[in-house]
Amino acid sequence: MRKIIKPCGFHCIKMKDLGVSFGDQVVLEHINLHIHCGSLTAIIGRNGAGKSTLVKAILDDIPHQGTIEFRNTENGKIKHLKIGYVPQSLNLEPNAPMDVYDLITSFCFKYPIFLKKKSVENEIKEALEIFEAEGLIHKQVGKLSGGELQRVLLSMAIMDQPDLLLLDEPVSGIDKNGMDLFYQKMDYLRKNYDMSIVLISHDLDYVAKYADKVVLIDKTVMADGTPKKVFESEAFKNVFGGVSYE
Repeated sequence: MRKIIKPCGFHCIKMKDLGVSFGDQVVLEHINLHIHCGSLTAIIGRNGAGKSTLVKAILDDIPHQGTIEFRNTENGKIKHLKIGYVPQSLNLEPNAPMDVYDLITSFCFKYPIFLKKKSVENEIKEALEIFEAEGLIHKQVGKLSGGELQRVLLSMAIMDQPDLLLLDEPVSGIDKNGMDLFYQKMDYLRKNYDMSIVLISHDLDYVAKYADKVVLIDKTVMADGTPKKVFESEAFKNVFGGVSYE
């Protein structure tokens, strides 16, 4: 694991005129966003608004128009963007003979999983410790609860020291204690790592409390800014009705 550093504030993710179409169907168009390091940006919107499609476009999993750049605003240089990703769900066979060590090793290390290596195990434990999951390292993956699996996937997502961490509704089905822990850990990463965090969420109370920036998507950007600014916008009221910001 890398040494924890304070976010410098100079790096940003820049999306310019991003769009996605499937045949004649326009799913996203004219997405223009700047996301700075050390920030937590929440993507909100109605079902089918294009939120997950935006994540897939950033991951380059689907064809898209426009550009996505990782820019150092100190000197204007464009750098390669490293991305960590946690999906909505992961299909796992409950009886698969794979533990958490095997899962993370297979994705994050060029090292045969059947040859156990102490240095690899220690590195994995360090990542798991951030999410209070080090005790799960030898637990069978198929036996993990929803909250345990979420913490393992988050640990795996930061193993490669990403510049951008993408989270597609990662707390779906998690209880309140799990939600509290998740957002506290996101706040910890935001404050202590030089990375941007983009989170798709329907949890408006948590978004209001923890997000630095909110982006309301409905095919395009309908509103963006602080939680207060977006929650008080007409676009937000049209989508979410009488929900108020406090």
